[in-house]
Amino acid sequence: MNLTAEQAKFVSEFALTTAEHERETTKRVIGAIPASGVNYTPDAKSMKALDLAWHVASAEWFFLNSILEGKFAGGDGNRPESVKSVQDVLDWYDQNVPPLAAKVKALSGAQLAQSLDFFGMMQAPAAWYLSLMVRHGVHHRGQLSTYLRPMGAKVPSIYGPSADTK
Repeated sequence: MNLTAEQAKFVSEFALTTAEHERETTKRVIGAIPASGVNYTPDAKSMKALDLAWHVASAEWFFLNSILEGKFAGGDGNRPESVKSVQDVLDWYDQNVPPLAAKVKALSGAQLAQSLDFFGMMQAPAAWYLSLMVRHGVHHRGQLSTYLRPMGAKVPSIYGPSADTK
């Protein structure tokens, strides 16, 4: 896939605006995890709630940082020892993601049209990865939202009221 600089800038502006809107919803879902539920997991193959919340928050940072760096490089993805609570995740998310989003928004169309390799699996314009970032976050946020009721929490409004917010 190739994008012109103008197309890449349009795609990035749309994706970043969408990501900003989704970020508020993501914070509501993460914030709904009760302290007693941070170790909840529906299955041994699934992440614990706090680890999944961290994955949602840190993956957004990862995509934005990779676009700024012009390459995707591996990280261990593990939650730092300093992130011990839901509030720690939310604080980290608020402090680290919006500044990177602003830097990506300031990139030129030419920079956003540059093709980036994603770990040898695919190559696409940097702007396209912003769309992937949004879809990735929505996917994992959906997983996390299904954890809430079994752990005794209420599901917040996501794309409209939930049965718990009516």
